[in-house]
Amino acid sequence: MATTVSPSTFDTRILALPLYEDHHRELAQRLVTWCAEHRDLLAGAGRPEADGLRILHALGDAGWLAFLDGGPDDYRALCLAREALAYRGDLADFAFSVQALAATPIRRFGTEDQRRRYLPGLAAGTLCGAFAVSEESAGSDVAAIGLDARETEAGWVLNGGKAWVANAGVADVYTVIARTGPGPGALGLSAFLVPATTAGLRVEPVPMIAPRAFGHLAFEDCPLPGEALLGRRGGGFPVAMEVLDRFRMTVGAAALGFARRAADAALTRARNRPMLGGKLFDLPTVRAAFADMEVKLDAAALLVARSAWEIDQGGPRYARDSAVAKLYATEAAQEIVDSAVQVFGAAGLVRDSPVERLYRQIRSLRIYEGASEVQRAVIASAIDPDRTHRGAS
Repeated sequence: MATTVSPSTFDTRILALPLYEDHHRELAQRLVTWCAEHRDLLAGAGRPEADGLRILHALGDAGWLAFLDGGPDDYRALCLAREALAYRGDLADFAFSVQALAATPIRRFGTEDQRRRYLPGLAAGTLCGAFAVSEESAGSDVAAIGLDARETEAGWVLNGGKAWVANAGVADVYTVIARTGPGPGALGLSAFLVPATTAGLRVEPVPMIAPRAFGHLAFEDCPLPGEALLGRRGGGFPVAMEVLDRFRMTVGAAALGFARRAADAALTRARNRPMLGGKLFDLPTVRAAFADMEVKLDAAALLVARSAWEIDQGGPRYARDSAVAKLYATEAAQEIVDSAVQVFGAAGLVRDSPVERLYRQIRSLRIYEGASEVQRAVIASAIDPDRTHRGAS
């Protein structure tokens, strides 16, 4: 089915493929329209924490987060939303994605009471969530998490810290992975829901190259009731890994949105910039750069679509495909944004110019939800050592 979605936000040829259904194409059109109508809001006003919460409330009011409270899993829709929001603004994608990331473990592992308590507010954008997994000493090694959760007669007491937490300081509830023991490594981890008002919880803001609500969490004798446990005791590692596996493809979708916006800005510049009696785009080296951008955009979009289609079909290889999509799309997006800066020349280095902002914003996606090196390890581990390639004899 053909679609009228603006090609500057989505590639209509890819949307028309059987990987998507009619309701996805209709969703894409509605996303483009809503983003255009809320252009100023999504661009932010230079106050990342306040701007992020305003955008979150608007997303909730518009129903874009409604799927968090009882809606069906639809990762193609989730990827389209991230791509459209990232194209329009970094904070828009940030607000949407962190909320979805925080709500997913509650949706998939929470008790009925936990879901009733948190999901309506998260879906409405009136509650803000965060997902706290990383630690400074553990990095990408989730099994090395050291935040201690000690069981007491009244429930649990947490001591330790979390690092690099998106929405730190503005979240109302944190999903936290902690060590309950006694199993070694991944076997000793459990997940908890920690309200921001919990005694002994302290936030240490961390300034980032792309400004947003970010920080470390310090837990000092933080008391939690027994019902704060999310999922089964000792099940924290599967909670963390399933959520990360599912969301990696969506990071690729956001990278695609950033990259397409950078390519569009660079193309406008090249077609209008006088150069050597013609236009900048007429130079063979510049045209070659845009050809490379097109190839990378196409490949990234197809890998993200395949990965989202795979998980929506219940395919067993979604973790591998999600890692492939995330790795390629984020690495390619970094290269596309860098090429866009090169097309702009010195003008692309001006602080707070569109491509300069994109240059700062894109870098983090090669680290979020597992750095590129982690994705390569995931992909390599999924290679069947016994597979053979039979050619024509």
